[in-house]
Amino acid sequence: MIFLEILVGVLGGIVGGMGMGGGTLTIPLLTIFLHYQQLRAQGINLIAFLPMSVIALIIHIKNHLVAFKETWGLAVVGCLFSLIGALVANKISNIVLKKLFAVFLIGLAIWQIVEMKNQKQDKKD
Repeated sequence: MIFLEILVGVLGGIVGGMGMGGGTLTIPLLTIFLHYQQLRAQGINLIAFLPMSVIALIIHIKNHLVAFKETWGLAVVGCLFSLIGALVANKISNIVLKKLFAVFLIGLAIWQIVEMKNQKQDKKD
């Protein structure tokens, strides 16, 4: 079991380091293969996200890819709504939370496909 947990962490870290967000992979892996409850998987992902995001941020700062002036408002609003989201998630049943997360992942996949097609179209023009 510990091997699978380490593997999930490695895969989530790789995807997270690439900028996609490790939770898009980590949470489904924890819930589907390790049978974690949705809320627990999301909590684990958030805790794992902290050190991964610090490392990624340091690398991006060194590569001059962080626009600090434009980031502060986003960070404050993101933190506020993260708190609200965590409070709401604690009130929702595990099944509803799983379904909401599935809808989120499907929407994210559709958005990524559309973006990929737009990039291909831009290269043709």
